[in-house]
Amino acid sequence: MNTVSSESASSGRLRIVVAKPGLDGHDRGVKVVARALRDAGMEVIYTGLHQSPEQIVRTAIAEDADGIGLSVLSGAHLTLFARVVELLREADAGDIVVFGGGIIPDADRERLAELGVAGIFTPGASMAEIVDWVRANVGRSG
Repeated sequence: MNTVSSESASSGRLRIVVAKPGLDGHDRGVKVVARALRDAGMEVIYTGLHQSPEQIVRTAIAEDADGIGLSVLSGAHLTLFARVVELLREADAGDIVVFGGGIIPDADRERLAELGVAGIFTPGASMAEIVDWVRANVGRSG
């Protein structure tokens, strides 16, 4: 696990776990988002490539995360996002906000929202848009 920022949870800053679930091996975009969130004053924990939903949820709970940002380019977003949300609910951690991005067809956005994914960002979303959304929709104010 790579910790992008290491200040303690007691700082009151938003704590965001960013992750690449599944077999998707492209992590440039998630690293750019992680850096933008960090530069905006959030504490960011990047889990690295090829994480299972179980690993991501365990990390988010262990890190007392306010949110989980998932990046999926492989087309498995419906399955992977749904599993993360399901595991959070099973762990009584449904207050951790799940958002994500990647190559996600417009037709799947409504289904993801129904599953409990709070926000979706596709190619072309600006870093300012993502940062502003996280500040407005995730946990305590950062």
